[in-house]
Amino acid sequence: MGCIPNLTEISSNPRDTPAQAVETRMLTEDQSQTDLSGTRLTMVPVKDFDPELRELVAADQRTPLELGLLRVHAHRPSHARAIVGLHAALWTDRLLSDRLLELVRLRIAFFNQCRTCMAVRYPGAIADGLTEELVCSLEKPYESNELSEAERAAIRYGELLATDHLAINDAVYDDLRQHFSEEQIVELGSYCAFCVGFGRLGATWNMIEELPERFHEGDVATPWGGEAITLT
Repeated sequence: MGCIPNLTEISSNPRDTPAQAVETRMLTEDQSQTDLSGTRLTMVPVKDFDPELRELVAADQRTPLELGLLRVHAHRPSHARAIVGLHAALWTDRLLSDRLLELVRLRIAFFNQCRTCMAVRYPGAIADGLTEELVCSLEKPYESNELSEAERAAIRYGELLATDHLAINDAVYDDLRQHFSEEQIVELGSYCAFCVGFGRLGATWNMIEELPERFHEGDVATPWGGEAITLT
């Protein structure tokens, strides 16, 4: 059963002030000029992919949604190959759990308003215990009994990187050290940086054509409270 988001109720946890301010602004500002018409840059057809990139990602065996933003990155093949390599390292060579990282990714995606990022779920995270009920807890992560203290600390760190990175001080890292090794904190930071940077870029590209209908409308989308797509 999915949750029904109440966009007027924002987490009041005092630790979450920078993210709370951004979230409140997102949900209350007049964004009537939002353009949801579709992808703003040309998507390269698979037949026109650089041969090395095409082979690297097995493009002929993938659906358009699975190729996602790579269809735009393909305009710069050497850059696209590097991005694929970094993505592969961050998504496969992990010390942190798939569930934790997916929760962090989806919360960052909300602040980025990357609709592609919010719409998809990675199968490794689902196998690791991610459910849509758990995704619903991201609406108010500091009030949820479904999240562990470690998950809340990681989510807070990701939120701050997405909304107010200069608010990340010694206390934030001390909190992370209560739950993670330094190697894990470095991994979490690199993962969050990837999600923040490429998620913001993806939000501006506005690739929504293959997403569920709820991502085609409204000024503010959420990863919780509706249909999502599990990648294969």
